[in-house]
Amino acid sequence: MPMSPASQADQAPSGARASGNIVGRAAALPSIDPGVLLGHFRRFWFVWLGALCVALPTFSSVARISWSTEQGAHGPIVLATGIWLVMLLWDDARASARPGNITIAVLWQVAMLVLYILSRVTGILEIEGFVMYGALVATLYAFIGGTSLRIMWFPLVYFLFLFPPPDQMVWAVTQPLKLGISAGVVNLLDIFGYPVGRSGVTIQVDRYELLVAAACAGLNSLISLSAIGLFYVYIRHNANWRYALLLMVAIVPVAVLANFMRVLLLVLITYYFGDAAAQGFLHNFAGVTMFAVAVLGIFGVDALASPLRERLGRGAAA
Repeated sequence: MPMSPASQADQAPSGARASGNIVGRAAALPSIDPGVLLGHFRRFWFVWLGALCVALPTFSSVARISWSTEQGAHGPIVLATGIWLVMLLWDDARASARPGNITIAVLWQVAMLVLYILSRVTGILEIEGFVMYGALVATLYAFIGGTSLRIMWFPLVYFLFLFPPPDQMVWAVTQPLKLGISAGVVNLLDIFGYPVGRSGVTIQVDRYELLVAAACAGLNSLISLSAIGLFYVYIRHNANWRYALLLMVAIVPVAVLANFMRVLLLVLITYYFGDAAAQGFLHNFAGVTMFAVAVLGIFGVDALASPLRERLGRGAAA
């Protein structure tokens, strides 16, 4: 891929600038020359036209089917912040760009396109999104090579949150979460003398029945919080991978606890105000509130664990 001459700043070791707190680099976004990009697109117009023909139908389906629901509402946020991260890393990636191995690129591309065609024919959006993205990354590899892809590894992984997870994974994860949250809520309310009972994931309170669905079982919040948590960890602590991994693990209990509180709140709303109140505006309000509490919980865990972060940082420096 033809590249414009790099400045002295571009020729500095990428690791020296990529390490450390990335927040300090956010104020100096790279200047991307539109003329260079336009010249590149004119030279390889057939490649990018093919990429658009593959990407646009899938992104249209994902936006219509997934991003418009509670499960995929984080998609537009991930897209915007991911593009911002790519811009932050653009200078480092441009300085290291070399054409990738054409054999690897072609084999990778062919495999992804075959899977893409199969997923389009069968209508399996969960597979279609990921293999479409794999084909785009293969195209990118052909132009800029593996070194530049490694520099941009985080946004490339982060963009995976744009696509809905497979239904089998959703069921496997949500079923035990639904059972555990339902049992926990019923046991807690029973201690305080509320007339509650449970049959599987159905909670009986007074004369009402509530079904603990996947949306209330934690997976939606777990995926959204994982995306937001990954972004927060990378921006704040990308140089300390051990602490970043620890903070990511903490997201799981935070998400489960937030959804436990959501179900508990909905059961109490149903008991005191009726089923219509719980299934209307207050249902959505409880979901938004608990998600905000969970995000604040991640920030709180980070603040409480600051002594551990400093200790790990000193150990890494030593």
